[in-house]
Amino acid sequence: MGLMSRIVTSLRAGSVVPSPNIWQWPEVYEAENRAQDADDAIWAVLDEVCDWTGDVLDVGCGDGFHLPRFAARARSVLGVEPHPPLVDRAVARVAGTPAATALLGSAQELPVADGSFDVVHARTAYFFGPGCEAGLREADRALRPGGVLVVVDLDGRHAPYGRWMRADMPRYDPAEVDRFFQIEGFDLRRVVSTWRFPDRETLEAVLRIEFSAQVADRAIAEVPGLEIPVGYRVLWRRKPRGLIV
Repeated sequence: MGLMSRIVTSLRAGSVVPSPNIWQWPEVYEAENRAQDADDAIWAVLDEVCDWTGDVLDVGCGDGFHLPRFAARARSVLGVEPHPPLVDRAVARVAGTPAATALLGSAQELPVADGSFDVVHARTAYFFGPGCEAGLREADRALRPGGVLVVVDLDGRHAPYGRWMRADMPRYDPAEVDRFFQIEGFDLRRVVSTWRFPDRETLEAVLRIEFSAQVADRAIAEVPGLEIPVGYRVLWRRKPRGLIV
């Protein structure tokens, strides 16, 4: 069974899916986070789709890399992460930021009250798509009326990263994922973001935690410098403010 099939099966069973990268290599993933979206292309779209000055919930926050950036504007920020060592790292990261914290929990069982957030954000942390209905229901439960669920997901259609991703996950169908989000009522913006690394050693280390050895070797050979264009979907939908007739 391929990775995506295991993810979907686990999500339908309501269990937590171990991350294949940050859980095992948090320091390398920290370097990956620093390299991602080097020119803020994703952040620019996020600023367009919703207001980040209220209460923000970051689902699958990992070790809290994005929490300080949210906290710079938000009234409050909560990160939720299922892996205890990463929760500890996230709490330590925002120790000097009173408006931000992190808790242990999963996308399928968020440790929050109903209607307590203005924005729920998930970035390549929970594999939203077919099989993630439990996570969508929980996000809607956590949102206030008029609140926004924002999902930042890798776009398997965009080469070269999407081609490498599909080589490791042959059952992953980008068109099926697109259809799922459309049916679920999400708006979509495709974004091409730049990953920019300080040196080849860091670039190669990141590719080796993201892909199988064979695909990582191919990816490393195909990247001549220190930058990789990576396609994303930014998806969002707003929780209705009242009854829909």
